[in-house]
Amino acid sequence: MALLAAAVAAASPMGVPHRNGKTALVNDQELHQQIERLVAEEHSLLEKGGTVSSSERTRLGDINVQLDRLWDLLRQRRAREEFGQDPSVAHERSAETVEKYLQ
Repeated sequence: MALLAAAVAAASPMGVPHRNGKTALVNDQELHQQIERLVAEEHSLLEKGGTVSSSERTRLGDINVQLDRLWDLLRQRRAREEFGQDPSVAHERSAETVEKYLQ
C-alpha cells in the first residue's frame, strides 16, 4: 500500500491529499499515465526472459498489485461519473481488497 502511495506521489505532481490521508490523483489522465509507466516497467522486466532476478520477480508482483489498485480506482471514478457523482471522492482500495476480486 505504501509503495503505491509513494509511486503515485513521486509520479504525480498534481496529487492531492485525500480526506483519509492518502494521496489521491486529480484526474483520469494522471491515472492513465501512472498505469502506462508501470506497464512499461513491467514489459521491460518481462523482456529479460529467464534472466529475471528474485528482486525483479518481487518487483513484478508489486507492479501487478499496483496496476490492480490503479485500475480499480479508475473504474470507481468512471462509475461515479457515469451516475452523476463526484469522481474525486473515489479512493484507492487496499491491496488486500483488490487482490480478492474475482477475475
